[in-house]
Formats: sequence, C-alpha cells, structure tokens
Amino acid sequence: MNIVNLILAILLPPLGAFLQVGTSKHFIINLLLCLLGWFPGILHAVWLVVTNQKG
Repeated sequence: MNIVNLILAILLPPLGAFLQVGTSKHFIINLLLCLLGWFPGILHAVWLVVTNQKG
C-alpha cells in the first residue's frame, strides 16, 4: 500500500484510482461512483489501494 495513493484516494478518488489501476473498468466505476456521490467514490478508491488492485 502506497501512502501517497491512499491520500489521493481520499482527497481525489478518481486520481487515486487512476494511479492504482490505470484506465481500466475500475477507473470507470470509480468515476461513476464519484458522479453519484463523493463518498462512494472515496470508498471504492480506498478499497482499490488497500487491496492493491492492478488494472
């Protein structure tokens, strides 16, 4: 787990997700979650960083 990615996942979830997985389906899901509400986007991005998902 990279601490910089975790901080970005909390502050700017799409950027944190992009740095973790690139332009994959998880990034698109995170964008949609952020559009629906900021908190679901944060949860998803933090989950991506903590579980060390790769695109």
